[in-house]
Amino acid sequence: MPNSEESLFDVVERYYSDKIRAHGATPSGVDWNGADSQRLRFTQLLKLTDEQLVGTLNDVGCGYGALCDFLLETHREADYLGIDISEEMIAIAQKLHAKSGHCRFIVSPQPDRIADYTVASGIFNVRPGIDELSWRNHINGVLDSMRESSMKGFGFNCLTLYSDPERRRDYLHYADPCELFKFCKERYSRNVALLHDYELYEFTILVRL
Repeated sequence: MPNSEESLFDVVERYYSDKIRAHGATPSGVDWNGADSQRLRFTQLLKLTDEQLVGTLNDVGCGYGALCDFLLETHREADYLGIDISEEMIAIAQKLHAKSGHCRFIVSPQPDRIADYTVASGIFNVRPGIDELSWRNHINGVLDSMRESSMKGFGFNCLTLYSDPERRRDYLHYADPCELFKFCKERYSRNVALLHDYELYEFTILVRL
């Protein structure tokens, strides 16, 4: 639970730093169930970009840099910037990618550059002890930042409100996909895609600018 002196970012940072300390540079270390679902999320997000030549890409909430690895494995050329509020995550990401000339990592809540694209995978799912209204306002603020950091488009995913009720957890945030689609359509662009047809309890929204 957050206390009166903690910011929302402090609560989230502590949660994820605890995860990476417990599980290391693995999907569990960034609170995912496994590598296959992690890769499926990346595939959905990268539908925003050209199949091979991504250009410049900001990854908000990058964790240990798994998306950077996925870009290399799938032979996509990208100038990649990973951003995370956890110093421990960034320290591990920098160590793992020390020999890569196309990856950079910073400790920050937002990118320090404008890129072709900005993506965020999983950063809106966990809200330990944070009320729903505050979390929704937080999501809107992060999306504004992603828009400001992107020239061609941005994308993100959320757990879906259409998840089976018996599978939901109190500390997780389940977003209304139609509500977020409408928000992005009215606030950012006419060209918005809602992907809700893959085998996870979530959805992806792609905003093309």
